[in-house]
Amino acid sequence: MVPVMHACGHDVHIVAGLGAAWALATHLDEWQGTYIALFQPGEEIAAGAKAMIADDLFAKIPHPEVALGQHVLTEPVAGKVGTLSGPFLSSAASLKITIYGQGAHGSMPHLSVDPIVIGSSIVMKLQTIVSREVNPFQFAVVSVGSFQAGLKANIIPDSASLLVNIRTYDERVEQQVLESIKRIVYAECEAGGCTRKPDVEVFDRYPLTDNDAKITAEVTEAFETYLGKERVVVYQLMTASEDFSYLPRALNIPYFYWGFGGFTEDQEIYANHNPKFAPAIQPTLRTGTEAAIVAILRYLGK
Repeated sequence: MVPVMHACGHDVHIVAGLGAAWALATHLDEWQGTYIALFQPGEEIAAGAKAMIADDLFAKIPHPEVALGQHVLTEPVAGKVGTLSGPFLSSAASLKITIYGQGAHGSMPHLSVDPIVIGSSIVMKLQTIVSREVNPFQFAVVSVGSFQAGLKANIIPDSASLLVNIRTYDERVEQQVLESIKRIVYAECEAGGCTRKPDVEVFDRYPLTDNDAKITAEVTEAFETYLGKERVVVYQLMTASEDFSYLPRALNIPYFYWGFGGFTEDQEIYANHNPKFAPAIQPTLRTGTEAAIVAILRYLGK
């Protein structure tokens, strides 16, 4: 067994989804219509939904009228669900930036084009995008998550690579930030005398999760009716991201994505992807299954 874990909660989602599908399949007299249970792979690399579309998913299933999704989160407390109309989860994109310098011995820096110095300038300059280029009433995050260059203390390497992640709630702002990053990278490499133009690769792009107002109101009302108002909370905006939104976008149908809590009041809370992320089995699984069933029956129940 390989000692690794994904730690996002998708095992919880699968169990809740299977539970809802089992309940529907064993109570056919309680509903009518068509329910399509989709179990999407590859969400963490922003590839799963796109791959399903490319694999001609929509030719293999009936055309749905509404899309629903859910995710286990650190809030609210286990046993409760949370909803939010409009923008909910941010859009996101990652970039790999490769800087090409000229290697030399540390004792002869004048013979080098130091990619570490150039990369450091880029890291610092990127911090000005949010503070000086994005409208203060808009939201954006620019994070450098990796800076790799060289292997020895006395050797100036010939290249360096940066991994950058951005988050926004407006895809126009996202495009602005991407263009600003590219402008800064090209300019700093030019100023530093790089031996060739840098490579800037954009990958792992996630769309904005934008909940349809009508569907959100209808399902939230159903949650309050069947789960009880005390078990339903209103979320604030979250800067996590998901790619399932590509599916309803491609179909041009309304979409609603909600969350349910995974930690009881007596548990220490760890964020998704933390090695200690371990939702309480119950009432988390029961709540996820209940929420899925309630949302589905809001449209298919007799």
